[in-house]
Amino acid sequence: MSSTTSDPTDESLPTERQIGVLDAVLRLLVEEGDRLTMTGVARAASCSKETLYKWFGDRDGLLVATVRWQAAQVRVGPIDRSRLDRASLTERLEEFAVNWLTVIGSETSVALNRVAIGAAAKTRGGEIHTLGAIVLENGRFAMGRRLKPVLEAGRAAGLLDFEEAEEAFRTFFGLVARDTQIRLLLGDRIDAHPETIRRDARRAVRQFLTLHGAEPAVG
Repeated sequence: MSSTTSDPTDESLPTERQIGVLDAVLRLLVEEGDRLTMTGVARAASCSKETLYKWFGDRDGLLVATVRWQAAQVRVGPIDRSRLDRASLTERLEEFAVNWLTVIGSETSVALNRVAIGAAAKTRGGEIHTLGAIVLENGRFAMGRRLKPVLEAGRAAGLLDFEEAEEAFRTFFGLVARDTQIRLLLGDRIDAHPETIRRDARRAVRQFLTLHGAEPAVG
């Protein structure tokens, strides 16, 4: 029986009505920053506060759901460990990189990260602001949890060579993102055409495999 690895952070997708609420939250974050309230969201989404509390629990739960919805587009397809080869591994890595670059380049993602960074800059005592912690946990850290099993499967198949999955992921992260996110956050305009994104993704994966691709066995 073959062993298949799928997305370890797979979440149930929100309903169409809930998506409308999450989209309203993203608009409010762009307009109002971290000052949004459940009352404001209910008004913007044309629903009751009681419905919001039923669906999301509280304000932090609503923010978590919003970040997860934004990050849900960055996925990696399942892999069959028993049939994994360099071509299929490359395909999965490129798919992940394309999705990632597409999401971080979106207007809502840039706005969300700007709000989280701005809120974090106002904190004192070394604590991470609530929104910053939510974005870290459900954004960057969730991306790691999704991709590291694929990297580990590649190592088990003799296709990749690295000591720590986290370090390998950081290398992949750096090769894919490069300076794209910081330039976007600072207002620079970057070519986000799908073909440009795919070209950048392929280059990043090629560079990653050059660094961490395993030498073929001899004999």
